[in-house]
Amino acid sequence: MSTIHTLLKTNTYRFIDQSSLGPSFSALQSFAMDDTLSISVGEGISPTTARLWVHHNTVVLGIPDARLPYIDEAIEYLKTNGYQVVVRNSGGLAVVLDEGVMNLSFIFPDSKEVNIHEGYDAMVSFIHYLFQDVTGDIEAYEITRSYCPGTYDLSIDGKKFAGISQRRVKNGSAVQIYLDVTGSGAERAALLKHFYEIGKKNEETRFTYPDIEPSVMASLNELLDTPLTVADVRDRILTKLYELSGHIVTDPLNDTEIEWFQKRFDQIVKRNEKALDHLR
Repeated sequence: MSTIHTLLKTNTYRFIDQSSLGPSFSALQSFAMDDTLSISVGEGISPTTARLWVHHNTVVLGIPDARLPYIDEAIEYLKTNGYQVVVRNSGGLAVVLDEGVMNLSFIFPDSKEVNIHEGYDAMVSFIHYLFQDVTGDIEAYEITRSYCPGTYDLSIDGKKFAGISQRRVKNGSAVQIYLDVTGSGAERAALLKHFYEIGKKNEETRFTYPDIEPSVMASLNELLDTPLTVADVRDRILTKLYELSGHIVTDPLNDTEIEWFQKRFDQIVKRNEKALDHLR
């Protein structure tokens, strides 16, 4: 039985499912959504929230990626391969999102009192709990030759299937994970390997970009030899949230939250346009 982190223990979860909104649902909307929910949860307006989200053929760049010497050529390569490109507002480097990647955000309160590592540990704890019936082999440590490597990479047998980031807004924190459920982890990694090769062209850079080896990344289906779908993982998450709390609410954004969302979304769109314009 997995040990459940204390941050996950709550009387009520708010559950927001944005995993089937389709190709028109932008990653920029997701950033604004998590910022909005962080304010709302942090102020005690909303209970602890779990949000699911899927974005089609999107590469989310980190701030350091935007400083690659030949970033314009690298972005053109991604677009030629059918990917939208946005710049994220939380930490980390480039990641690939598509319809086989399930993203989960936990929005926790009291970020000013809770150590940042607690948020990461809570997410790791939840993923162990989520898949405890199919594997006990999930480990959390940096897979150095993956894309967006970090201390809280999740892997099985040395192959990464998930990465975690965190963003804190006011008194709330959004802990976000991407889970490669279906498809080829190596193909996603190869896309970003070429992105960095084009963007860097062997030039010396102050920032150390990942030297990606595609074979160190895989999807859960590849690792567990299962026919899991994104919808299956959605159902698992909802079941586990109910087990943890006994009470789920699915309230849409209220009027105040909608105002916050619009304000945040406008800011994020402008910031993203500025970041991308700067590259041209």
